[in-house]
Amino acid sequence: MLSFILRRLAVAVPTLLVLVIISFALMFAAPGGPFSGERPPPQAVLDNINARYGLDQPYWKQMVDYIWNIVRYFDFGPSFQYRDRSVTDVIMQGFPVTLTYGFWSFVVAIVVGVSLGVMAAVKQNTWLDYLAVGITIGAQVLPNFVLGPILLLTFTLWLGWLPGGGWNGGQWQYMVMPIIALSTSYMASIARITRSSMLEVLNAGFIRTAKAKGLPMRRIIFRHALKPALLPVLSYMGPAFVGMITGSVVVDVFFSTGGIGQFFVNSAFNRDYSVIMGITILVGALTILFSLLVDLLYAWIDPKIRY
Repeated sequence: MLSFILRRLAVAVPTLLVLVIISFALMFAAPGGPFSGERPPPQAVLDNINARYGLDQPYWKQMVDYIWNIVRYFDFGPSFQYRDRSVTDVIMQGFPVTLTYGFWSFVVAIVVGVSLGVMAAVKQNTWLDYLAVGITIGAQVLPNFVLGPILLLTFTLWLGWLPGGGWNGGQWQYMVMPIIALSTSYMASIARITRSSMLEVLNAGFIRTAKAKGLPMRRIIFRHALKPALLPVLSYMGPAFVGMITGSVVVDVFFSTGGIGQFFVNSAFNRDYSVIMGITILVGALTILFSLLVDLLYAWIDPKIRY
């Protein structure tokens, strides 16, 4: 197991390096720059600004210097938009917010999705199955950019139960709608995967043997069927968690949570190269990390994978 982890970590470093190189090349291939707007400064001022941030150097030298600063000092550089602040400061401000409601969205999606999937599989072709499938279909066709405005209209403007935006230290009133908007579509996918996987496991030979021995159905489900049925769900969990972090862009815009998604959008509009690169590297590192964790969970649940 240790050698497997070391091999995966050895692959992660070149993967991040390739991600940095491609992202860097794509950003500088686009026309314009961080200081060229509708009313750009005089050319002499623009030359001084570019020299101050090293943007007058060749692209390959800027890329090498950027990678070297990350490797040696873990420094993502200064922000071009947020003056007197580094990219690390911007990420440290927005990422805890996104991680908080992203984590709770992940928990809600897993708990509700697995519960609906198991219930639909155990009660196949009953009204509970039809209800669970109907809920998942309805949730699947409502992505967060559609569900967000609906939640605002319903719970803020019409009912007045929840605040329409803000964060306020992460109080639960401010997290309810972002969590619902972010977790709904993932919950539907998890429920469908769980249902199909559970149906396949319930028709397996060892489940029929357990039923023939007279074991209670509750014990058969939770002791024998649930663990193998969760293997496809585990393969979806890693990308789902990272998707909730990156998908928070829409949630941040609609609910003004102040998360990292809003910084990413503003940086893209203002061509803030360093912030875009910092967030891209963060998302790439999270993707690699959670893919590794999913593989380890696979080996823990199914001992055959260890071999």
